[in-house]
Amino acid sequence: MIAKPPGHPDDDAFVPSRRSFLRGLTAAGVLPLVPAAVSTLAAEPAAAAVDGFPLVAGGVAADVFVDAADDVAVRRVAGDLQADVERVSGVLPILTNRTTGLSRTAVLIGTIGHSPVIDKLVAAGRLDVAEVAGRWEASVTQVVEAPIAGVDRALVIAGSDRRGTIYGVYDLSERIGVSPWYWWADVPVPHRDTVTVAPATEKRREPAIRYRGIFLNDEDNLSQWAYRTAEPGKHIGPVTYTRIFELMLRLKANYLWPAMHPESDHFNKYPDNARLAHEYGIVVGSSHPEALLRNNVHEWQPWAEAHRNPDGSLPEYDFTVNPKTILDYWRARAKANARYESVWTVGMRGIHDSGLVTKNAKTTAERVAVMNDIITQQRRILADEVGPAAGAVPQIFIPYKEVLDLYNAGVRVPDDVTLIWPDDNHGNMRQLPTAAERQRSGGNGLYYHISYWGSPKSYLWLDTTAPAKIWQELRRAYDNGVRHTWIVNVGDLKSQETGLSLAMELAWDIDRWRAEDVHPRLAEWAGRQFGAAHAREIAEIRQGYYELAAALRPEFIQSGVFSLVHHGDEAERRMAAYRSLIGRAEAVGRQLPSSYQDAFFELLLYPLTGAYLMNLKFVCADRNALAVKQGRGAGVNVFAGLAERAQADEEALTRRYNTAIAGGKWKEIINPYPANVPKAPRVPAVTRRTPTNAVGLGVAAEGNETGVARPLTFSSYPRNRRFIDVFNTGFAPLSWQASPSHSWVQVSTRAGTTPDQARIWVGVDWAAAPAGVSGPEVRITGAGTTVTVPLQVVNDGERGRATATGFVEALGYVSIEAEHHDRLVPRSGATWQTVPGLGRSGAAVIGAPFDAARLDGDSRTVAPELQYNVRFATAGTFPVTVYRLPSLDARGTRRLAIGLDAGTPILLKGTGVTSATAAWSRNVVEGIEKLTTSITVDRPGEHVLKLWMVDPGNAVDQIVVDTGGLPASYLAPPESFHPAFNPNPGQ
Repeated sequence: MIAKPPGHPDDDAFVPSRRSFLRGLTAAGVLPLVPAAVSTLAAEPAAAAVDGFPLVAGGVAADVFVDAADDVAVRRVAGDLQADVERVSGVLPILTNRTTGLSRTAVLIGTIGHSPVIDKLVAAGRLDVAEVAGRWEASVTQVVEAPIAGVDRALVIAGSDRRGTIYGVYDLSERIGVSPWYWWADVPVPHRDTVTVAPATEKRREPAIRYRGIFLNDEDNLSQWAYRTAEPGKHIGPVTYTRIFELMLRLKANYLWPAMHPESDHFNKYPDNARLAHEYGIVVGSSHPEALLRNNVHEWQPWAEAHRNPDGSLPEYDFTVNPKTILDYWRARAKANARYESVWTVGMRGIHDSGLVTKNAKTTAERVAVMNDIITQQRRILADEVGPAAGAVPQIFIPYKEVLDLYNAGVRVPDDVTLIWPDDNHGNMRQLPTAAERQRSGGNGLYYHISYWGSPKSYLWLDTTAPAKIWQELRRAYDNGVRHTWIVNVGDLKSQETGLSLAMELAWDIDRWRAEDVHPRLAEWAGRQFGAAHAREIAEIRQGYYELAAALRPEFIQSGVFSLVHHGDEAERRMAAYRSLIGRAEAVGRQLPSSYQDAFFELLLYPLTGAYLMNLKFVCADRNALAVKQGRGAGVNVFAGLAERAQADEEALTRRYNTAIAGGKWKEIINPYPANVPKAPRVPAVTRRTPTNAVGLGVAAEGNETGVARPLTFSSYPRNRRFIDVFNTGFAPLSWQASPSHSWVQVSTRAGTTPDQARIWVGVDWAAAPAGVSGPEVRITGAGTTVTVPLQVVNDGERGRATATGFVEALGYVSIEAEHHDRLVPRSGATWQTVPGLGRSGAAVIGAPFDAARLDGDSRTVAPELQYNVRFATAGTFPVTVYRLPSLDARGTRRLAIGLDAGTPILLKGTGVTSATAAWSRNVVEGIEKLTTSITVDRPGEHVLKLWMVDPGNAVDQIVVDTGGLPASYLAPPESFHPAFNPNPGQ
């Protein structure tokens, strides 16, 4: 357990709310630990029902049959099932392609139309392939009695195509206890002597998304690991790719954009890569700057050298200058890869993730014309080299960055080409298809980041995109017709285990996930890795980690972000939340067997502790700077040491990952500070003071960077507490006393001796405090000096609390978590929906359905409405801020409206487009967009604050009204008192 800095509040000062999480789990009932679509195939314990199908019993395994005529990818995966059964039981099944001599119980694997054994069972009506045959990647698993001569009973896995069969096989592997992450995250395989599966027929129907895949990008660590550990001498080659292919298929992915940066060997450098992808059943594509599978970073320069211009100069990668050379370059790749299953990227950008270069096309209209010509010529190449008709060859067009502007300006993308819509690189979809675009025969897809290198900040180190955020944006895209191709940027792959798993589960069966299912699915996933006994606790810890990252990803931390002096020490509340989660994680870890410790470190303890230390070093450095400003003595050095120790601890933690975990298997795979891509920030410079024998009293009260000028404020509604920092201006021990002026003023400590600093918590005995407004004091005495700290106490008594019907203004503001509405009024076929785990505060509300119509007109009569009862203590015109998750729409803005009582709704728009503007940059870094207006409260007392959905998809996290006392801080202030939702905010 990592120690907290001295002089800081207790660990329980702030722990992320569990209300939304537990509510989601409760709604789900008994937590399933296998996907619903295949739950009836779950592996049974040794005491299974008599009619269960035994894969292993009495030390003997059922033989595994696959036809020699079946696809090479199917024959290969049968070998994986053989190995998986041995992993579980220690017994290696016989794998054969002969039907004679099979065991009396056997596993029969095959693809419809490619396996005579399977086809005979279908023709005889023995195998139910309705809703499977002729479909994309579908399969059926069924127990068949006496399927062939000599076999009494068989477990038959039949696919509609080769990947359908593959997914059926890997489903069986996972049901018997082999996690898709058994190798990539060292998840152990529990041993069982008897392995039995339930006999019920199970069909896996077509996936929700046709092509589901990953992009290995900004892959410096993966490349270094491959080069130094996995396959020495190769910066990601066939050995690494076969491991990646297997993982993808176990996750039910089928589509890869290979690593493409300078630090990696390009995919086609090794001919075995493409061959092995085919043998595994992986479809290979390429990213937005890699037209027709060409890796320009590595392949253009040699091509240019070999195809110089007539004057001997090197051709430029500019279609307006060297079209023939570029066309020949593309044609050569199409010819070489024509025999493999590929998705071909059409269009063009610069050589290395840079903008399109067109020296001879200056205007937007000219550039549009160039892009149209490029696409026409590329499709001609594909028709010549890959297929007789270009429309029969899967193609995508990716309007990424500047290409989106050209597309919107008139680029003509043929109807059979799939449009791939990108997010803003930070998890917010930029633009979704129109009604006309949804009708395209090629359909629509998306390119989504859970790892990113670029502006305004990069996040490459840890998995920090909350599952609820992934669900929100992918579901919104799906509901708006983006259903053909999903590609997820996973960076180095390692550390993205959770987010990638959940994204691929969504891509396979999106209707299985509702808004309230995100937490149960996270718990379900945790249970598959670590067992049902720990599933909920691990998922809840992980969700707390995501909630903290939603406020600020650890890679985004910098000096001066979180307040050290407001809202009970905002920075320390965050650190205490991390420490609480780490403590809970360590407690779980102590309960897990030794075989699970590596996986537990990789999947939970490292990202959680690493994120904490990244935050801690900056918080301590900020405290060091504040200590200098306050004139502290020894405390300056204490915080400097803590900041530097946090950096050292973080480096030691990463060193453990790379040298000790899994026996050094992951050497070089994890590094917050890689050589060739953006780095996480290191500890900022700190100040130290030379120790002396001096001693002196210093005092700083909450709300003041220095001194005590701003009184400590208290209200009987939140029943809050405040802190006073007592510190030594020197280095010799300081003795001090704290003396409240009234007996009902409570202090956590009345006296002490410290060489550096101490924190006193001040509270109020509300039963004894006088009604109304009081002005008591706390006197701090030490080193011959007395400092008087003023307090302001407002006590409305128990009656005030008992009569409140909603949120109550106190301490100069009203703070509301948006899901805590008193009333919901659906209208026009739309509503507001609560999404647990979304945003900074544990849940958010979102306008639904995602494909609802825009609701113009008077919001009071047409728009879904949320109502919040609010008691204002004062009247006036006050700023109100709606904390909305970043919302983008390149064709416009997503609007909502707010108002008070019967007043006219005030329309809020915000930033609708991705650009280099300060507003968008701030929004994506902070994970929130603050929409501010003002409301007029005509009288103190009860009012109703109203929020209307105007456009669908708006996700609102919090609402804050500043009534004159709201101090500046990074986060919204703690939620105000509410008799139902937050009756004890000060506890």
